[in-house]
Formats: sequence, C-alpha cells, structure tokens
Amino acid sequence: MSAMTMTTMPTAALPAALEARVLVLNRSFQPVAVTRAGRAFGLLCSGAARALDREFRLFDLSSWQELAAEVGDDVIRTPRMVLKVPRVVVLQAYDRMPKRQIRFSRQNVYLRDNFTCQYCGRQFARAQLNLDHVVPRSQGGRTSWQNVVCSCVRCNLDKGGRTPAQAGLKLLSQPKRPSWTTLAQPSSGKVPYAEWLPFIDPVSASYWNAELEDE
Repeated sequence: MSAMTMTTMPTAALPAALEARVLVLNRSFQPVAVTRAGRAFGLLCSGAARALDREFRLFDLSSWQELAAEVGDDVIRTPRMVLKVPRVVVLQAYDRMPKRQIRFSRQNVYLRDNFTCQYCGRQFARAQLNLDHVVPRSQGGRTSWQNVVCSCVRCNLDKGGRTPAQAGLKLLSQPKRPSWTTLAQPSSGKVPYAEWLPFIDPVSASYWNAELEDE
C-alpha cells in the first residue's frame, strides 16, 4: 500500500477498523455493494477505486493518506500515520447498473442480521460469527435466505444438529430475503453513516462476494 503496508499495522488495530462498512459506488455514483474497509483499501491500493469524502471529492490512496482524521472516524494507526477509513469508494471502471436480486452470500447474511447472533442477541466481530441452518440440513433444511442465520460460535455449538425448539433456543426474528435498504440500514432503521445518505435508495444491489449454494 505505497507508504502504508498492512504488515506495519499493529495487530490490535486490525479487527475493528478493517471490519468497518464501506459503501461501494459504480462510476455513475450508484450503490452496488457494501464491503469491509479491508477490501476497500485493497481497491484503493490497486487503483480500482477512489475514496469519496464528505464534500464529494475523489482521492487516490496517496492523496487520501494526507487527510487528517476527524472525531468519529474509524482509523488505522501505523508507526508513521493515522489513516482514516473511507465511508464511500467509487469504482473507476465499473459502470453496470445494480441488479434487482441481492446475492445470497455469507457477507450479506451478516449484514442482514447486523453482525448479531440470532440466538443470544449479542453483536460480534466478523471473525467470531458463522452461519447456522435454522432447520438443520440433516432434517431437510435448505441453504436459503429463509433458513440461514448469523450465529456466534458458542450458540452454534450448543444448538448442534437440532432445531431451535429442540435445543431450547429462540430466534430473534424470522429470517427472510432482504432488500437493498435492509442491508444498508441496520435493525435500528438508521443509515450507519451520514456519508451514505446521498446514495441510499430502494434499488437493490449486486455484490462481489461468493454466492452460497444449496448442496
């Protein structure tokens, strides 16, 4: 990453800052994805995207490093600088329109459930979560929006190959296929960042991460 490399970052600074959500726009400034800050920095480093600030100015990685962080910004600290995490990035060569159907993927299930275990109700970092089939596949459950939820490791182990009722657990909410606004807005109903507001609308989004398959 030019002057900044991932290897120079203190380990303690990595999880929270690099898991922050970043809105991805196409060249026409239409939302096409919600990704993690780590992925967004990869796009900036490769030149595939530019960071967008609050005044709608575009920055490459080098010029973005020169911006000072403000109160409330997510930041990555290195021995030589404090680098703010962009809230919005714009793809330089991607001009496709957002698709109507939201991709069924691990990341999008996490976003739909707001990184919250659907059994204990606690919010976790991405690395501490996995996916759970509400009705286990061993009992005929399918890998679908309506049967897969975000679960912490402990609840997943406690539930095992049982249904929630069989394990004495209760779902926070019935899982369902999300809309674009569901993914962009957590369960509180609020858009996470003010910088997203000019770009959020009811249109559905397409996502880059791998699609889950019903085997």
